[in-house]
Amino acid sequence: MTIRLLLADDQALVRGALAALLDLEPDLDVVAEVGRGDEVVAAAVEHCPDVALLDVEMPGLEGISATAALREAMPSTRVLIVTTFGRPGYLRRALQAGASGFVVKDTPARQLADAVRRVHAGLRVVDPTLAADSLVSGESPLTERETEVLRAARDGAPVASIAAALFLSAGTVRNHLSSAIGKTGAGTRTEAARIADANGWL
Repeated sequence: MTIRLLLADDQALVRGALAALLDLEPDLDVVAEVGRGDEVVAAAVEHCPDVALLDVEMPGLEGISATAALREAMPSTRVLIVTTFGRPGYLRRALQAGASGFVVKDTPARQLADAVRRVHAGLRVVDPTLAADSLVSGESPLTERETEVLRAARDGAPVASIAAALFLSAGTVRNHLSSAIGKTGAGTRTEAARIADANGWL
């Protein structure tokens, strides 16, 4: 039986290399490729893949949100996250969004093909080092709103701009930033955003 695959990665070179490697396997067939997270669901509806391999950081819609959208639209399509960013927080969030597997891009081709087969068979596949790191680091200490505010602040946007974008008062934004700084043990909001980003909480 041939396993139909959808690849989503914003780097065309990486996407092409993955497609070429996986197409060498006699039981794997790449039926669709997209370069944006917001193109995943439409491509899946059109091509009916068995397994979707999604990157985390993509334009339009990041991979974890795309995972949740795809699982809702096409429950029969399983998701394997294949990313450069092996962060414990990403792993935890991806699994919560409905991903069946999470591996990093430097996984050898044969192991990646095997991961696809195992995910298709209904098994969960997680990079073992990342799984151990995830247990050590624990869940994000940030609330959903603190995460949203810190995400908006990580590029250095002023409080007024963040408040307008999130439909909050400037005082509320400052309170959330202050709380996020305290919870991450940071000295500034920039440092808090860096710590949260490094852990995959954003």
